[in-house]
Amino acid sequence: MIVPFHRKMATVHAVSDALDPANAARSTLKLENTEKRDTLIKIEKRYQKQWQDSDIFNATAPSTSEVASGSITPSELRKKHPKYFGTFAFPYMNGTLHAGHSFTASKVEYTAGFARMQGKRVLFPLGFHCTGMPIKACADKLTEDVRRFGKNFDGFAEEEVDREMVLPAPTQAETKEDITKFTSKKSKATAKGVKLKYQFQIMLALGIPKEEIHKFADADYWLKYFPPLCKRDLNNFGARIDWRRSFVTTDANPYYDTFVRWQMNRLKELNKIQYGSRYTIYSPKDGQPCMDHDRTEGEGVAPQEYTALKLKVRKWAPEAAKILQDKIPESANVYFVPATLRPETMYGQTCCFVGPRITYGIFKASKNDYYVVTKRAAWNMAFQGIFFKNDNFPRDASELAPVVELTGAAVVGTLVNAPLSVHEEGVRILPMESVSPTKGTGVVTSVPSDSPDDYVTVTDLAKKADYYGIKKEWAELDIVPIVDTSSYGNQAAPFLVKKMKINSPKDTKQLAEAKDLAYKEGYYKGTMMVGDFKGEAVEVAKPKVKAQLIQAGDAFDYAEPNGHVVSRSADECVVAYLGQWFLNYGENDPAWRDQVLDYVKNDMETFSSETKNGFEKNLEWLNRWACARTYGLGSKLPWEPKFLVESLSDSTIYMSYYTVAHLLHSDTFGSQPGLLDIKPEQLMDEVWDYIFCRREISDELLKASGISKADLQTMRREFEYWYPLDVRTSGKDLIPNHLTFFLYIHTALFSREFWPSGVRANGHLMLNGEKMSKSTGNFLTLNDAITKYGADATRIALADAGDGFEDANFEETVANQIILRMYTLKEWCEDVIADTSLRTSATFKNLWDSLFENEMHTLVHQAYTHYAATDYKFALKSVLYDFTSARDFYREALAAASMPMHRDLVTAYISLQALIISPIAPHWADYIWQEVLHKPTTIQNALWPDVPQPDAGLTAAYTYIRAISSAITSAEGHQIRKKSKGKATQYDPEQPKRLTIYTASAFPSWQQKYIDLVRDFHAKSSLEDKSLNAEVGRMGEGKKAMPFVQGLKKRIQTGEKAEDVFERKLAFEETDVLGQMLRGLRKTVPRCKGVEVVEVVGEEEGKKTGRIVVSDGEGVGEKGKDRELLGAAESAVPGGPTFYFENV
Repeated sequence: MIVPFHRKMATVHAVSDALDPANAARSTLKLENTEKRDTLIKIEKRYQKQWQDSDIFNATAPSTSEVASGSITPSELRKKHPKYFGTFAFPYMNGTLHAGHSFTASKVEYTAGFARMQGKRVLFPLGFHCTGMPIKACADKLTEDVRRFGKNFDGFAEEEVDREMVLPAPTQAETKEDITKFTSKKSKATAKGVKLKYQFQIMLALGIPKEEIHKFADADYWLKYFPPLCKRDLNNFGARIDWRRSFVTTDANPYYDTFVRWQMNRLKELNKIQYGSRYTIYSPKDGQPCMDHDRTEGEGVAPQEYTALKLKVRKWAPEAAKILQDKIPESANVYFVPATLRPETMYGQTCCFVGPRITYGIFKASKNDYYVVTKRAAWNMAFQGIFFKNDNFPRDASELAPVVELTGAAVVGTLVNAPLSVHEEGVRILPMESVSPTKGTGVVTSVPSDSPDDYVTVTDLAKKADYYGIKKEWAELDIVPIVDTSSYGNQAAPFLVKKMKINSPKDTKQLAEAKDLAYKEGYYKGTMMVGDFKGEAVEVAKPKVKAQLIQAGDAFDYAEPNGHVVSRSADECVVAYLGQWFLNYGENDPAWRDQVLDYVKNDMETFSSETKNGFEKNLEWLNRWACARTYGLGSKLPWEPKFLVESLSDSTIYMSYYTVAHLLHSDTFGSQPGLLDIKPEQLMDEVWDYIFCRREISDELLKASGISKADLQTMRREFEYWYPLDVRTSGKDLIPNHLTFFLYIHTALFSREFWPSGVRANGHLMLNGEKMSKSTGNFLTLNDAITKYGADATRIALADAGDGFEDANFEETVANQIILRMYTLKEWCEDVIADTSLRTSATFKNLWDSLFENEMHTLVHQAYTHYAATDYKFALKSVLYDFTSARDFYREALAAASMPMHRDLVTAYISLQALIISPIAPHWADYIWQEVLHKPTTIQNALWPDVPQPDAGLTAAYTYIRAISSAITSAEGHQIRKKSKGKATQYDPEQPKRLTIYTASAFPSWQQKYIDLVRDFHAKSSLEDKSLNAEVGRMGEGKKAMPFVQGLKKRIQTGEKAEDVFERKLAFEETDVLGQMLRGLRKTVPRCKGVEVVEVVGEEEGKKTGRIVVSDGEGVGEKGKDRELLGAAESAVPGGPTFYFENV
């Protein structure tokens, strides 16, 4: 094929762009002026170095000399010396960390900072996951690339692009993001879907220098290259990690290897690991099971088991007979093989469907038996003992060739025998357009009594027999009742089709709903009406019917993936039935499953109902899990070394290894001994048993291991102090596998007091409101984010992104705005500390001072609550946005009063601001702490501030002032907008004016009887709407009374003390507060000449009078002078003043 030059060049440009690592972030925000950012980053680097040089994040349990071994229980030790131990899932070392990693890590990081401020010893360690297929698969691909193109890939020419690149048609839909796909800026059409075929190209796109790439052909090189980059990025992030406890997984670290082997040995002894044949997702190319972390597509996909029926051909359709002539022996048994999930309904088969456009193969199953299925289904069967023996699986589809191929249209009309069917004379093969070639076998048996799809299709076929080229009677065999149901009668499909007004096979949405209803009703509530199991519940009869079919040779077991699965080696996976070692999760060990389920439901903190529900749902369906493989990196299975421990099975309890890692080795590979100078070969299984409180010290253990008693006690102390793990943080996508396995193995190997205390699952992280994707250029690595915005701005934006189970959003505009905010706040702190004009009097308690101090105390307590609940977005609001807002309120109020701020309060504000924001923004906080406030030590060692509880009166006054100020400003703004649009206004906002504020000393008398009514209902512990509302209605003032009553109820139901609500006393003196506000209002309201506060006096409506209680400015009345009440005055109530503008 000759490729047009313009297309060829467009493709070359697309590939060139794809290989540029900068393009992964091309759609992200571009920064221009970076001076302020650079200043903040310079500060961050200074404090990161200080923290690292001082080993401030290295944590150690109380030593055995400090608290003697065995002198108190582990729980007493933890109570005496409080601790926090938090982890997130260690990252896989086939690349650098991206923003999503840092989002999950930040949840542990913020809590670690907060726990330090609570006076706890804090452990936040991190290891590096290298087990499994991904690294090995990539290394092997690079080996082939080097062989093919040379060490520096000079043998690869861009001209090969046309032969090697896959460019889908512009209309082809992308169904899943692929990290190897990039979009070209040069040519939108040709770049769409550009896929880098070679591993060296992917490495280039990751930013690996070309001359370095060949080194990655050695899988071990990945383990040396990426962990230091991970550590670099997290140090630049300011993470409070104890790096002494780091390690790489696999047998590359001999210490960790002994730990994994101990774990597997003990699980096998407990019968939690078993051997047996079972269905599993399998990669033919790799020749081994393909578990979740071995996949590029299809995580969570599992085997779907079917009953494969054998419908023997009695007479071929003429066209098929012609095609098969001389290709299959006349004496051969040829079977159409539909796969069904409902074997109990096979009594009602009336025909068998094929897709007329689907190509089928006839495959030889034995000497005289042949199966008609799609090639995809045959390929799955090849790994289930059908076409090949279980010890001789094929590696390539070319090893499974059909005897003959033919379309579904060619076999329409073929007469087959349908096992169990009441139609013993046979049924016909008929066409069905909706048959899927990628699900089941491509052959579908029809039971129109219980399948809405089948019923609608046979009805349509009978109506349009000529159109479909069939005989009408083939589609009109009697539909007999098979299953009786209470909801849909004994023919569920016809009932639902009629009820839901389904008219044709094209009504796919309604058919899907009807199918679901029919299946659930039949299975859970149905009773068999025919067959050997007549009268039995369908749920009971189903497995019996299946067994009967198989025993009679009319069916066999069949399974396939319930979704598309592609391995790391780019192999489309199948389901294989093979002997393997597996962890016996699920229904086969119900006591173990129920133990975990009970713990999740009743004892473990999950932080959200979604997380708890996710665990419960997963525990109900999760089944056995293959725990060994033959390809990849990992630790060898102790009792059968030809197998490696699977990546999700060696990473279930590694958190316990963190507790002793620094004592065993001093580097990540375990090449250098740790603090106790223990060698790997000394770590026999019994040593691990002792460390993890599974046995006690004996002379035999001391002699066999050669480890001293004191060293053994030191290791146990670290474990029993730091365990249980306080919080395990992870993305929600790990609930179906890693996190559930984590709970299973902890409950199997450790005593209950060491089971995990909490699991916090978060949503995925979007970037700028869109899914993170290299292909769209909307992608940030952690290093990108820190380089672009600095550590603290990144951390604050991550806190702002969200905390729930739903996906969060890292907004770059927020990170950019934070740079300016934090820089400006830093400068203000520096300037105000040096300001000599601040008040310094010993007594500073004017109203504004008191309000500011009280609001700071309120926010400190609020922040503590939010941090403790791991609600970091709310915490951020308290510690930054609301805290600076309180400062702004204070300085603006004092500026309006022509009064300087008080030095003691300003200093307290700066100190509190640094302290309460330090869990989230520690660099900025430590700079303020040490260089502005001149504290002698780092803020990382500071405790949470101990401030008084807020004063309710001052809090109420503060809220009152802000509400009144906002209302007056809004009203003024509304009049200005009306005038700008040429509309009539109550006064001219651009001319001099006077503001009158009306306040009331008493509530309207009519309200008291409704307060008494609500008080009576509350005393009876009943504020139920219907009865209370009915009583309000009978009292005759519903229009104004109902909102009032609802307001009282709401205040009580949201936590206010009932007596405070019923007494209706303000917690502050309203007129005094308004008097303090007058000067400020005159300055903030444009052209305001004067302000009066008029108290409304009198209780009876129509007899109220007004009296000036305080005033300020020009054109105002004297205190005590009467004022005429205008309409606005009537609505004033205590704590709810009204106001009126008039020109003067």
